[in-house]
Amino acid sequence: MTAMLSRADAEDMLYREAALLDEGGWDDWLALYTEDAVFWMPAWRDEETPTSDPERELSLIYYDGRRGLEDRVLRARSGQSVASRPRPRCLHVIGNVRLIECTGRTAEIASVFTVFLHDVRANRTHHFFGRYRHTLRHEEGQWRIARKQILLLNDVIPTVVDFFSI
Repeated sequence: MTAMLSRADAEDMLYREAALLDEGGWDDWLALYTEDAVFWMPAWRDEETPTSDPERELSLIYYDGRRGLEDRVLRARSGQSVASRPRPRCLHVIGNVRLIECTGRTAEIASVFTVFLHDVRANRTHHFFGRYRHTLRHEEGQWRIARKQILLLNDVIPTVVDFFSI
């Protein structure tokens, strides 16, 4: 069965994900991901080259499977996480969404992002920017995120960065 994904559909998916992160709709956010989803933010090997293998090289964030994301959400909600109490106020802005490829049951989407974050504890505002690369898979009649790669371009991080703030 072939499923078609338009650029508008891809944009809607990314905008929905961003809104759920901003608003703390983490259960609905998790539902966007496949069971075997990879969520990865590589580190930089040097000034020009990001790491390429999350199993062998340093990553800023790496979850192999939705279960890892579910565990992180649970810890963020628990109140025991320094990164999430009080939760920073975030605003994701997504742009330049491009549908790179759609081959029946999978699709590749590239986009850019800026995240504005207000750290309530420190009364400071930060911003992060970079590129997203999403791989979507059509499952059970809907598109889900099978892989999200986050290339953080300003990787000198002045505050805690977590799944909901990048």
